[in-house]
Amino acid sequence: MSGIVGIYNLDSQPVEKKKLALMVDAIAHRGSDGADIWCSGAVGLGHRMLWSTPESLLEKLPLVDSTGELVITADIRIDNREELISALSIDNCPQEKITDSQLVLAAYEKWGEQCPKKLLGDFAFVIWDQRKQTLFCARDHFGIKPLYYYYQPGEKLYFASEMKALLCLPGVPKVVNEIAIANHLHPFTEDKSITAYKNIYRLPPAHTMTVSYTSGLISHAYWSLEVGEELRLNSDAEYAAAFREVFTEAVRCRLRSAFPVSCHLSGGLDSSSIACVARDILLQEKNAQLHTFSNIFADVPECDERQYINPVLNQGGFIPHYVHADQSGPLSEWQDYYKYMEEPFIGPSHFLVWGLNRAAQQAGIRISLDGFDGDTTVSHGVTYFAELARQGKWQTFIQEAQAISQHFNTSVAAIFYEYAITYLQELVKQRKMLTFVQTALQISQHFQVSRRKLFVTYGIKPLVPQYILKIWRSLRGHKQNQPQVTSLINPQFAKTVGINPLTQSQDQDQSRAVTVREEQCRTLNSTLFTTVLELGDLCSAAFSLESRHPFMDKRLIEFCLSLPPEQKLNQGWSRFIMRKGLDGILPQEVQWRGGKTDMSPNFQRGLLHFDRLLVDQVITNDGSNLQEFVDLNTLRRYYDNLISTTEDANDDSTIPVWKALTLSLWLNHNQKNHKSD
Repeated sequence: MSGIVGIYNLDSQPVEKKKLALMVDAIAHRGSDGADIWCSGAVGLGHRMLWSTPESLLEKLPLVDSTGELVITADIRIDNREELISALSIDNCPQEKITDSQLVLAAYEKWGEQCPKKLLGDFAFVIWDQRKQTLFCARDHFGIKPLYYYYQPGEKLYFASEMKALLCLPGVPKVVNEIAIANHLHPFTEDKSITAYKNIYRLPPAHTMTVSYTSGLISHAYWSLEVGEELRLNSDAEYAAAFREVFTEAVRCRLRSAFPVSCHLSGGLDSSSIACVARDILLQEKNAQLHTFSNIFADVPECDERQYINPVLNQGGFIPHYVHADQSGPLSEWQDYYKYMEEPFIGPSHFLVWGLNRAAQQAGIRISLDGFDGDTTVSHGVTYFAELARQGKWQTFIQEAQAISQHFNTSVAAIFYEYAITYLQELVKQRKMLTFVQTALQISQHFQVSRRKLFVTYGIKPLVPQYILKIWRSLRGHKQNQPQVTSLINPQFAKTVGINPLTQSQDQDQSRAVTVREEQCRTLNSTLFTTVLELGDLCSAAFSLESRHPFMDKRLIEFCLSLPPEQKLNQGWSRFIMRKGLDGILPQEVQWRGGKTDMSPNFQRGLLHFDRLLVDQVITNDGSNLQEFVDLNTLRRYYDNLISTTEDANDDSTIPVWKALTLSLWLNHNQKNHKSD
């Protein structure tokens, strides 16, 4: 991890070095191993260096090429170095002397603006092309490395790894973006470019951007994740071997480091898989041990996962570290959070990662492997039931439902209603009545459900106009319950920004995914996915730590997306291919673990015990900075419900309360931090 900044004065005014210096200083936490700036006329680039890879020890950024016509600043780790060195015919020095930024600059010289297509790894880089008088920017496929910008056509472009390096400049307005706030409270758009500040944008993942005086700003996607063709191999063993090979390489290339490497270890399947594979590679190739950092919960034992962590550690090859994550609340350090977090959108488990990263920094660690969203990359495969329903494979449906109910906290009835009945309802909506009748008869036969009930409840009633149903219910003495508005957003604010909080927007109004691969692809392409990765970067950068995500490897994601559904859900085991592929590497207690530990008891305890005074102050005593955006009466009803439901976490109340809390605290910090502007 490093930090980059830059200025391009499109009005040809010379760059003020003091502005660049301000920007570089604003992200000092991103790199303690040096800082530098480069200026030439109307263009200036800056860099903060954090050494991580062996090659980075030789790196000097911004880097000017031998002709003096190309200059690059970059936050980058390239994983296909050997392939690039060969393709670029770089043979004038040893590979270990070639830095990643040199490779990217050479790739730009050879392939121009198509060069990001040739790169694998995590990167955000900007190249000034003196010949074209163009600034070229690019961001990696999934947005591991962030890049933000402020643009005024014909006048200026500022860019940086973090928004604070833009907001520190006197010419950049610190105006809250109402669209982003509305989307935080009531998600309605999948626009990945907007941020919590007006006129500050993010370059979306897998995008490039060119900026020049003549053409202005042009951005486009250089790659997109598509469902593609399904991979067909001959046996489960072949699939398992292929997964192990791709996954091992995803971990190996993220172990390239000049310093000791660590791994978050929760005891879950994702982090344990990374830890065990990384441990084996380090022992074999470097005779080194892997540091692990784990949260433990002595005071909230239902959240403690040492029964799974210990079998991993007992295999040897680890240096374990522990964080007592039950000794503070999720908002106990909120003022520190918002020194680094630049938007209100932080997750309920953010404080757990924050504590692990702080412990890693205190142990002198710079590189941390993270198991972020292996769930999505490998996929639990539960949408396989939707596929089986549509294919009429009810016997397989029943067998898998019975098996999965034995391994996970679910039931055959729940799966039946979620996928079989939902399919019937979809058929009626689509007026496919013949298929409805055929499917209802099959369901009745296999599940011993009354045909009459299926036809009446799911076939006839949905076709009867609502006003007739209301009259019928009234005649039978049923009370007419009026739907209650439960949206957190202030109705007047919703009207101002042009959304209806009671309906879905066009962006979200899409049909339900009916195949595993379609659902997987949608999730990987979602805005939330990008947001969480950026939060992870900021949370690591706060402690001068570089997080690396093996499950975000492009090759691994494309491989897993190509798998048939039975490699994701098989014999009642989700992520089947991963469990089989890591046989003999994972301890069996983890390999065949069903489900995950629910962390909500620790979250609720922290929020309502350690953070109670803060929560009461925000919600019941004040709320003045929220009233423009939030319906305070609705919020207080949610909060009353939350504090009266201490035994069982109520997501229906927890999430709205959490959104309001984080928004209020961010607005508070924002107001204090920018009150002099």
